[in-house]
Amino acid sequence: MRKAKPIENKKMKEIQGNVNVTLQRLLRASDASCFPPPVLLAISKTRSAAEIIAAYESGLRLFGENYLQEALEKIAALKSYPVEWHFTGPIQSNKTRAVAENFSWVHTLDREKIAQRLNEQRPEGLGPLKVCIQVNVDREPSKSGIMPESVAKFAAYVSTLPHLELKGLMAIPEAGVADSQRQAAFQGLAGLLKTLQGPHPHMDTLSMGMSGDLELAIAEGATIVRVGTGIFGPRAKKV
Repeated sequence: MRKAKPIENKKMKEIQGNVNVTLQRLLRASDASCFPPPVLLAISKTRSAAEIIAAYESGLRLFGENYLQEALEKIAALKSYPVEWHFTGPIQSNKTRAVAENFSWVHTLDREKIAQRLNEQRPEGLGPLKVCIQVNVDREPSKSGIMPESVAKFAAYVSTLPHLELKGLMAIPEAGVADSQRQAAFQGLAGLLKTLQGPHPHMDTLSMGMSGDLELAIAEGATIVRVGTGIFGPRAKKV
C-alpha cells in the first residue's frame, strides 16, 4: 500500500486556512437564513492523499470522490483515518460493486439498474448504503440526473430496496447562469423534497451548493454542501 507523500508546509497551511474560511462562510450564510448550518463535504477528486490529510487535520471528516479508481487508491492509503467516503460522480454498471463495498454515501443515483446493482452488491456487514437521487433541475440534455417529474416514481422504487437508505436529493444547477436562476434551481429542489417527505418522511437531505454558490444553496435549506476548490485551491488537471 502506498503511503501518502507529505505536502509542503505552505500548502498544508493554505488548506487549513481555506477550511476555516469555508466554515465561516457556512455559519454566516446559516445566520442569514432560517436554516441550521449544513454539513461540509470536501470534494477531493484529483487531490492527493496528503491534501486530504491536511483537511482532515483541520477537522473535516467527509470526503467526496468522482473517479472510482483514484478513489480506491486513496481509500486504501488512508485506511487508518476514520473518514466517511461519499461517491459524487456518475456510476457505470461495471463499477457498482466497488462503490457498494467502499463508500458510505452515493449522491448521484438516477437509474433503476444502478440502484438495483448497488442494493444487491452492498455487503451485509456495512449496513444500508445512503443514497441521494440526482435531479436534473435545469433539464440540461447533456447532464446526468433524473427529470423532476420522474423523481417520485424513482424514489418509490429505491425505497423498496433493503440495502439502500434513501436520504434525499442532489442537484448541480446549470453553470454560467445568473444567481437568480441558480437560486430558483435550489428552491425547486427544496420544494421537490418537501413533496416527497409525505410518502418518505425519512428523506431529510438536500445535497446542493458548491464553492461558488453555497450561500445561495444554504438560503434554500441545503443540508450538505460540496466544496472542492474552496478548500484545496484550483483543481489539478486529471491525467
